[in-house]
Amino acid sequence: MDFTLTDEQIAIRATSRAFAEEVIKPIAQEIDARSEFPLAVIREMGKLGLLGLPIPEEYGGAGADFLAYCLALEEIARGDAAVAITMEAHTSLGATPFWLFGTEDQKQHYLVPLARGEQLWAFGLTEPGAGSDSGGTQTHAELEGDHWVISGSKMFITNAGTPISGGVTVTAVTGRRSDGHPEITNLIVPQGTPGYVVGPALKKMGWKASDTRPLNFDQCRIPATSILGQRGSGFRQFMRILDAGRVAIAALSVGLAQACLDESLKYARERQQFGRPIGEFQAIQFKLADMAMEIELSRLMYYKAAWLMMRDEPYTQEASMAKLFASETSKRAADQAVQIHGGYGFMDDYPVSRYFRNVKVNEIGEGTSEVQRMLIAKSLLR
Repeated sequence: MDFTLTDEQIAIRATSRAFAEEVIKPIAQEIDARSEFPLAVIREMGKLGLLGLPIPEEYGGAGADFLAYCLALEEIARGDAAVAITMEAHTSLGATPFWLFGTEDQKQHYLVPLARGEQLWAFGLTEPGAGSDSGGTQTHAELEGDHWVISGSKMFITNAGTPISGGVTVTAVTGRRSDGHPEITNLIVPQGTPGYVVGPALKKMGWKASDTRPLNFDQCRIPATSILGQRGSGFRQFMRILDAGRVAIAALSVGLAQACLDESLKYARERQQFGRPIGEFQAIQFKLADMAMEIELSRLMYYKAAWLMMRDEPYTQEASMAKLFASETSKRAADQAVQIHGGYGFMDDYPVSRYFRNVKVNEIGEGTSEVQRMLIAKSLLR
C-alpha cells in the first residue's frame, strides 16, 4: 500500500494551496459579507486550469486524475468554501456529464469552453418538492415535432445565474417506463433559451459568495437533439455523477475542517490566559488532537474512494462513507474552533464564524447524511 502522491498531484496541490492563500483568503471575508460572486477569482481559476482539472486535454482540460482534482478542491476550500463549491458544482456536476455522456459535437460545443473556465455550467436536479427523492422529479418534457417542450421548476441550483453561466443540464420526466416508473432524461438548456427563467439569488446561511438560484421552465423549447446521452438514461447518469460528486464534497469538507484547525492552532498559540498561551491547557489540546485525528481519517477516506474510482472499481459505499464522515467532521471541527476562540469566535471579524455557517450545508448537498446512511446500510445488507 503506497500513499505517495505523484509529482503531478503534488504540483496541483501546491498550486491550489498558493492560490487559496494569496488570492482567495484575503477577500473571503469581504465577499461573504457582501454575498458577492467572485467573478475575477473564478476567471483566474479558469486560466490556471483549475475548472477543468479532470477533463482530458483534447477537450480543453488539464488531463489530471480524479485524486488531483480532489486535492485541489481541498486546498481551495481552505481558502473559502463558497469558491470551492463553485468549482465543484461546475466541474463535477456541470462539465463532467458532458465528458462522460455527451456526443462529440456536444463535447466540442459545450465541454471545451467549460473545461477552459470560459463558462460555468449548472446541473438542475433538486426541485421545490423533490430533494433526496430524486426519483420524484416533477419537471417534465414533451416531444413536439423536432423540439422538447420543458415545464417545471428547480431549486437550490448552483452556478445558474453568474455573468459567465452558459446554461444548465436539467432532469425531466420524458415518459413512462414499462414498469410504470417515470422515464428520466437529462436535457441541455443553454442560457437565454426562451421559457428558461433564472430566478433571483437566494439568501443563505453560508456559501454566501456562491451563486444559488431557483429555475423555472415555462414551455421552454429546445431541439430534440439536446439530450445528454440516451433518452431515459437520466437516472443512471445522475447516480453515477453523484457518486463522484460525493467524493469531491468530502474533499471540500476536509479543506474546510483543515481551515478550522489552522485557525484554532494559530489562536491557541497567541491567546493568553492565566499568564500563558491557551494551547498549553489540556482542555484545548484535546480539542486540537480530536480535530486533527478526524480530519486525517476523513482525508484518507476520500483518498481511498478516489483511488477506487480511478481504478474503475465499485466505490458507491466508500463515496457515501467519505462524504458522510467528512461533512460531519467539518461540522464538529467548526464547533470546536468557535469554542476555542471563545467570544471572539462568535464575531464575524474572525474566520471561524464564517466557517461555522459554511459547514452545515456539507451535510445536505449532493445527498443528505440520512441518505448516505441509507445507501451505506443497503450496500452492507446487499
